[in-house]
Amino acid sequence: MHRGRLDEADLLETRNLINGDWVGGTAAPIAVDDPFTLEVIAEIASVGEREAQAAVDAAEAAFPAWAARTAKERGSILRRWFELLVQHREDIARLITRENGKHIREARGEVDYGNQFMEFYADEATRVFGEIIPAPLHGRRLSAEPEPLGVAAAITPWNFPLAMLTRKVAPALAAGCTMVAKPAALTPLTALAFAKLGQEAGVPAGVFNIVTGPSGAIGKVLTGSSAVRKFSFTGSTEIGVMLAQQCAATMKRVSMELGGNAPLLIFDDADLETAVETAMVAKFRNGGQSCIAANRIYVQTGIRDRFLSAFAAKVKAMKAGDGFDDDKDIGPMIDEAAVAKVDEHREDALSRGGELLAGGASPGGRLALPTLVSGVPADARLAQEETFGPLAGTITFDTVEGGIDMANNTPFGLAAYLCSSDPATIAHVSRQLQSGMVGINTGLISTAHAPFGGVKMSGIGKEGSHAGIEEYLTRKYVCHAGL
Repeated sequence: MHRGRLDEADLLETRNLINGDWVGGTAAPIAVDDPFTLEVIAEIASVGEREAQAAVDAAEAAFPAWAARTAKERGSILRRWFELLVQHREDIARLITRENGKHIREARGEVDYGNQFMEFYADEATRVFGEIIPAPLHGRRLSAEPEPLGVAAAITPWNFPLAMLTRKVAPALAAGCTMVAKPAALTPLTALAFAKLGQEAGVPAGVFNIVTGPSGAIGKVLTGSSAVRKFSFTGSTEIGVMLAQQCAATMKRVSMELGGNAPLLIFDDADLETAVETAMVAKFRNGGQSCIAANRIYVQTGIRDRFLSAFAAKVKAMKAGDGFDDDKDIGPMIDEAAVAKVDEHREDALSRGGELLAGGASPGGRLALPTLVSGVPADARLAQEETFGPLAGTITFDTVEGGIDMANNTPFGLAAYLCSSDPATIAHVSRQLQSGMVGINTGLISTAHAPFGGVKMSGIGKEGSHAGIEEYLTRKYVCHAGL
């Protein structure tokens, strides 16, 4: 590695972690490339069903001792892991930019955000409480006692290779579960470095295992094993539905953080500067490659012209390029298919009557220009599908109720945003929006301290906050009679 050279070279790990040992692959290695230069960064060990099963067996064997540790002991290890991530912040950010492409500024932000979960659950481990229930009969004592579910499995995506892992690993281990994780084949280096720091923090062998290889083979083991009692996935709705069906055969607890098609409603009474900033962050963070990106921007008639003028100026000023270049704003897309989808959505919107206000065709390679199209019809692909790129499309609406109806006209319901200065409008619209999360006058809503998750086809379960650790716990009811 020359661009983004690591200060701690050993963090560039290419093997799998199974039962405390770093093991090589049994299949053709996974070539991980740099989305900007297109050069191969590293070849990662690829394993199959046998190694995945070995990882599950290791987690199962390690579970009783890990669950028996005090919450304070588990939290202390997570705290040390958090401190190591702080210490190696720059190297982890460089790995993220190198394999994912996102700008180094955003990569540093991801390290800070992802590490919130390590810090939060290091403390939350000691705040898992049971309850004493008033008995309806004399001589009885009723209680509900929290217990870890057992072995947990996680499959994480490429767009936030650290944060999507920490918000699963941290609550699972804090609760007393052990885990097997499979990171995305496009971005495994960050996850493997994270696992290496976990070893240094004192995570016992078998408590956290990480495997890389064919999704089908590894997924089959993780969803099919009766030893795995919890399965967590972040990715597309199509794949999430398939994995949930596979988990049903063994009645696993599942968490699914799936696709989004987030609306942003900008009302006439919105502060213009706030509305533009909200749109910029909600749409272009991570180059638009975010499940909570504002995919549909609805602008009320009275503010439309002023908003479009100011928004277009901001979009025109953005530059796409090398994620290590301080003069650039966004890096490349993850692969050629991502660029092609942005181009297809743009051309489809223009062919249906949309107007190009900024940006345009992709310049080549994996770069996609920050682009703005106004007057997007409701039946355009941009309005119906998740673009997952730096393409913003605006749609005009007249009334508050009309805007709400348009925003809710989707099978998805992960995040939604609105900009208004009227408390009554804010209260009414935020209640009516059919989404698991609502951002009001801000595009930055993610935090370890609040529950993250969607409704409808955007998933099941929550990550973050106390709700996140409950996903890895069961409540055992104990009825003690004869007292």
